[in-house]
Amino acid sequence: MFRNAMPRYEILSEDAMATLEGGWRRIVSEIGVEFVSERALELFRQAGQKVEDQCVIFDPDFVLEQVAKAPRSFDVQARNPAHTVHIGDDAMVFGSVYGPPFVREGDVRRDAKLADFHSFAKLAQSFDAIDSAGGVVCEPEDTPLDSRHLDMTYALQTLTDKIYMGNVVSGENARDTLAMTEILFGGRESIEATPATISLINCNSPLRWDDRMLEAQFAYSAANQPVVLTPFLLMGAMSPVSIPATLAQQMAEALTGIALSQLIRPGAPVIFGSFLSNIDMQSGSPCFGTPESAIGLLCTGQIARRFGLPVRSGGGLTSSQTPDAQAGYESLMTMLPTFLAGINWVMHSAGWLEGGLVASYEKYVLDVQVLEMLQQEFTPLEIDEASLAFGAHDEVRHGGHFLGAAHTMERFRTCFYRPFVNSSDNYDRWMRGGGKDAAARAADVAQKRLAEYEPPPLDEAIREELEAYVTRRRRELGD
Repeated sequence: MFRNAMPRYEILSEDAMATLEGGWRRIVSEIGVEFVSERALELFRQAGQKVEDQCVIFDPDFVLEQVAKAPRSFDVQARNPAHTVHIGDDAMVFGSVYGPPFVREGDVRRDAKLADFHSFAKLAQSFDAIDSAGGVVCEPEDTPLDSRHLDMTYALQTLTDKIYMGNVVSGENARDTLAMTEILFGGRESIEATPATISLINCNSPLRWDDRMLEAQFAYSAANQPVVLTPFLLMGAMSPVSIPATLAQQMAEALTGIALSQLIRPGAPVIFGSFLSNIDMQSGSPCFGTPESAIGLLCTGQIARRFGLPVRSGGGLTSSQTPDAQAGYESLMTMLPTFLAGINWVMHSAGWLEGGLVASYEKYVLDVQVLEMLQQEFTPLEIDEASLAFGAHDEVRHGGHFLGAAHTMERFRTCFYRPFVNSSDNYDRWMRGGGKDAAARAADVAQKRLAEYEPPPLDEAIREELEAYVTRRRRELGD
């Protein structure tokens, strides 16, 4: 977990915020938001909101009253207490890529396998900059669809001792995740006291919350586990082409989803989610790392702080098909404003490629390299007598050099951040090392990390109980 104590970059004036406020209020009160769940609709009816078929017409002030019940920050416990994280305030928590059905390793692009899922979990465990292996790090197509959530959750619980994400494909999958989390953390009371998993609840934008996601939300919020209520907004497809219209829609969708969590369980932890970019207006393809997405990200951070909510956005997003220069600059175009905005929960921090269709080993390592450098850059500068180094000036005096100064000799091993992928060799030495580009060097790092991986210790009785649960549930599901 990284503490970003640097000032936040804010671009919305008070007048702009007031205009956006009017925009989301009009959407929820005049157009409404669909909830494809009778349970959700009944909660809203009982709370005095107008329900027409599956559409809820909201009183905006009611929405704000519910949002105000959500905590400003909370902790999520890991089975290794050293990896427990804080969500909110100045904390930034980083998780792996989420959701790709494909994997790229070198020049090979292929269907993801369970072995790949295991490898990415091991990489997450091996890098300190990554706080969470995530959830669906990739879709293991060689496992049965009905029960693969059991394999993924078991892998996250045993191959890492960091926090992990819950499955949201259905309410049943969510309940399985909760049951396995209770086994790992000693019961329901333990995880209700301090949450132990985070789950992503996506809105089917525009303005619809679907039944599968809502059933998962009911399960997690009732158990006091945080949910990330995230509008899925690609401008030009799922929202209008203007950034202000998209921000107003995002507020309408996220705030009404948050209001539902508070009706399920007042005070349940939530995260104001944002996944905002645009499409290519010629091809219709999603675009990432765009100026528009960066602006939307910066605005989202400011908006969430205004509501007193932790916020999710950002990541190492790119449309590129390979871990090339485009992948690097598009990812930085998203990750840099992520830091400037002080985003609290950052999904897709490492491994995202090809618009999220691909989890890449090389891109994973390169993203971690960038992440470490940004964490160094956003660590506040300490200015004191030692860092002023007057003694070094006194020793070297005029026209000398500081290479052999006592101040340098005492600090040269730790004075500067040392990249683990970058090459600063001269040409001849670089060629003697194989003339490898950044992607090839990243592949070497990934292979080395996986070869050196050691599983974190886990009580054998807990492991056996988890295995027994997975075996029983797989049988019940017919797999």
